[in-house]
Amino acid sequence: MIASIKSPAAIAEELGERLKHARLNRDLTQVEVAERAGVSRKVVLNAEKGKVHLEAFVAILSALNLTDQLDKFLPVQTISPVQLSKLQGKVRQRASGQRKASDEEAPEW
Repeated sequence: MIASIKSPAAIAEELGERLKHARLNRDLTQVEVAERAGVSRKVVLNAEKGKVHLEAFVAILSALNLTDQLDKFLPVQTISPVQLSKLQGKVRQRASGQRKASDEEAPEW
């Protein structure tokens, strides 16, 4: 399980292995995946070793029809009501009662 792995390098290697298995399960070569993803075969090779840029990783996932797995990999985060209120700052509750000088000095007729 990936959660039990501690170092970022080890997690990247595990993801690379999973990417390789997904490719092999689809009976595709590295060259075929590279062509579909619009990257070089070496990028696919490096991705399978866990050494790839995020954009290339996503392109390879797309070539393998695995982009729907991204929501499971990193779900959309919602903002808690407490955090939302901190982000909004202090909201004015009522008028301050202060008037402009021109309002106070009404003309006498």
